[in-house]
Amino acid sequence: MRLSQSSWCATVACMTTPHTIAVLGLGRMGGAIATRLTAQDWDVVGWTRSGRTSGAVKTIGDPNEAVARADLVLLALFDGSACQQVIDDVRDSLRPDTMVLNTSTIAPAEASNLARQLGPSYVHAPVLGSVSAAAAGALHILAAADQDALDRARPVLETLGTVRHVDDASTAAALKLIANNSLAGAVLALRDSLRQADSLGLQRAQSLDVLELGQLGALVARKRPFLDGEPPAGIADFTIGALAKDMALLADASNTPLRSAVGLADTPAAPEADIAIAATVPAVSDAVLEPLRAYIRGHATGEPTHFRDAFLPTAHIEGIRGGAFVSWPLDEYCALFHGHSAPDEPTRSRRIDTVDVHGTIATATMTLQHGADTFTDIFLLVRVDDSWRIANKAYRRHS
Repeated sequence: MRLSQSSWCATVACMTTPHTIAVLGLGRMGGAIATRLTAQDWDVVGWTRSGRTSGAVKTIGDPNEAVARADLVLLALFDGSACQQVIDDVRDSLRPDTMVLNTSTIAPAEASNLARQLGPSYVHAPVLGSVSAAAAGALHILAAADQDALDRARPVLETLGTVRHVDDASTAAALKLIANNSLAGAVLALRDSLRQADSLGLQRAQSLDVLELGQLGALVARKRPFLDGEPPAGIADFTIGALAKDMALLADASNTPLRSAVGLADTPAAPEADIAIAATVPAVSDAVLEPLRAYIRGHATGEPTHFRDAFLPTAHIEGIRGGAFVSWPLDEYCALFHGHSAPDEPTRSRRIDTVDVHGTIATATMTLQHGADTFTDIFLLVRVDDSWRIANKAYRRHS
């Protein structure tokens, strides 16, 4: 059962209970958290690096003054470097018994470092949920702290949502990144579905109606105005820039490739746009696909001029042929084709699997089914004089 502030004081000595809370960071989540705490009768004073203020929360211009009067300091900042900078700035104003409750999404190593610096008074508590969940006190909170510190912070945390105790700060930070990775995956899966629907000529509203019935249904329902092209007024619940930052942190911490980190970072939309906008980005342009299609035409017809249209003159085609590594310049590769289709051409197929564009370069993969052989082709493309060409190709041939 969630205890009110007055009930908590009735059961625990009031000297252990936070009375004044300094919220450092009044962005989307910080502002919503501070507003929620204020509405639930906590004494809240806020400070923000940007200077923006919220009418619902008392604000102060000097973070040291805010910290000096606080029993609990709540951090709601963009990243680990911001957390470290703010802690360094206010360290001398922290009283020995002041707790630091960090709700920011940061790297596991950064969370561990802060926990070592601040000792048993530090609670690392990243939150799962949006601005609306914070406003309703419905966040899920991953709280890592000593039991005494967690008990002291619990009335504040339970004002914001449901608390899940985690063993240590690094684990709490890592779990938050994993949770956000699932969200990034859902956004990019929705992007893929909408791109395919557009390619098939389906109406957007009809596609969204059906997607809302499936595994992406909750995301589609929640973000429907953005997906319909009618975004609501006001700030985004969760921005592309913030989610891309979190995915980069995860990729760095795990040292494991993460497609969503690149997929979100390269979204051609403002970093402050809602994450749903990332799902509405059109498929890659025909200009990027044209050299790949010319390459397909070359295989279909056996006509080498299509390959010369597809590749840069300096391109090389590399792979294993007859058990030996080969690296053909374009002229030697074109000499393998004699201007006519293979006898079994009607049964052959070629499919562009992926295309990822990064400014003036792109990568692509293709699967070719040629009789008993399957080829996996990997391309590096570059944009030259406003057109795209294949710079190099590597392939794997397997039966």
